[in-house]
Parts: sequence; C-alpha cells; structure tokens
Amino acid sequence: MGSPDKSSTFISSFSYALSGILMALKTERNMRFHFISSILVLGMSSYFSITKVEWIFILFIIGGMFALELMNSAIERVVDLVTLDYHPLAKQAKDLAAGAVLLYAALAIVVGIIIFSPYVIRLFSEI
Repeated sequence: MGSPDKSSTFISSFSYALSGILMALKTERNMRFHFISSILVLGMSSYFSITKVEWIFILFIIGGMFALELMNSAIERVVDLVTLDYHPLAKQAKDLAAGAVLLYAALAIVVGIIIFSPYVIRLFSEI
C-alpha cells in the first residue's frame, strides 16, 4: 500500500473543516448568534457602501470571531473528553477560552461602532 494521494488528503482536510464549521453552527448557540450577526453586519456594510479598508476590518473581525468561537468549542470538548469530574484546571481552561471570545466580541463591537456610527449619523441627519 502506498501513501494516500496528496490531493485527496488535501480535499479531505477541507471536508473535515467544513464538517466542523457546520457542526458548530448546528450545536453551538453562540456560533449561530455570531453567524446571524455577521449577516446583519455584511448587509449594513453593503448598504452603506463602506470603504475597502473598512471592509477589510469587518471581514477580519468576522473571520476572527468565527475562528475564536470554533477554538473555544474545541477546547470545551477536549476538556469534557478528558474529565467529567469537576476540576479547577478544567474550569480555568474553559473560562480562559470563553474569556478570549468575550474579549474579541467586545473588540468587534467597538470596531463596529467606529466604522458604522458616521454612516448611521449621516443617515439620520438626512431624514
């Protein structure tokens, strides 16, 4: 038996990654919240015709949020796999991962306010 075809391994890795993303969307409430929020933000970005630089910030914030939420979910599952008993280090691992998501979510809100407030103010001043 030879080694697996590199292209099939490469394609399989995308399949596994997509499976993980879809599973997170199905099973994780916060992931669904971030998904719906990102659709709203993308709609606002399109409506207000934000600049290319603003688009870059928005896309990095959205991508980062999804990546962190996926990592948080992975950490939670690994901790749950290792021990079902309460352990202070298990709690700390989960709390640290959740803290990273919360911190990034706060950053996302601040970036959103900075980017969208001039557009919203302009919109209401024209009414």
